[in-house]
Amino acid sequence: MELVGYARVSSREERQLLDRQVDALRAAGCERIYDDHGSGASADRPGLSACLDYLRRDDVLVVLDLDRLGRRAGELIQLVDALERRGVGFRALNAPFDTTTPAGRAFLQIQAAFAEMERNLIRQRVSEGVAAARARGRKGGRPRVMTPERLRYAQHLMADQTRSIPSICRELGDLPASTLYHYVHADGSLKAPGRKLLDTDMPGAGADPAKGASGGTAAIGAPQAFADA
Repeated sequence: MELVGYARVSSREERQLLDRQVDALRAAGCERIYDDHGSGASADRPGLSACLDYLRRDDVLVVLDLDRLGRRAGELIQLVDALERRGVGFRALNAPFDTTTPAGRAFLQIQAAFAEMERNLIRQRVSEGVAAARARGRKGGRPRVMTPERLRYAQHLMADQTRSIPSICRELGDLPASTLYHYVHADGSLKAPGRKLLDTDMPGAGADPAKGASGGTAAIGAPQAFADA
């Protein structure tokens, strides 16, 4: 059995992070370590490809953190399944993910399932909001109004630094980037209009949380206090 390490840093991360990963992998017993510089969501990871080609039955692939191997739960599960079929184990040093043990394997599947469920629930709430807006007379086209649910989903997507703004806007229903940036900064933190939008969505906020600044009902497709940027 051989412990084989894999390390990755994105283009925005510093060299010291790669050195930290390599040091930890060597301390764990990895003599051979592969690395990549790029997004965890990218399909072009030559270091990972070479690592997977090298692995043999009874070897164990070791990473420092789970997101070094991949950011999408579904793809991560597929990769671990493929390793298991080859008789290769997987271990994340900073998390209880060790497929060489039954408990570690079960924990990995549970965590991945919860992550996918959370994403699907958020997506469903956004879809229901869009459907409700259309039922009130909106006929489609690009969204012109940011809603609390859409804003929260935008922040959820922007937390993944591998996602581009165009792809996030497409997932939000072809939301214009200018509208997104009216409510959030580039890192996903709220601007004043975004904070106000979420504050007015909280129960008990203001004299009437269902009203905007102009007194209109704060429904998707109805007049809002904030015009699109």
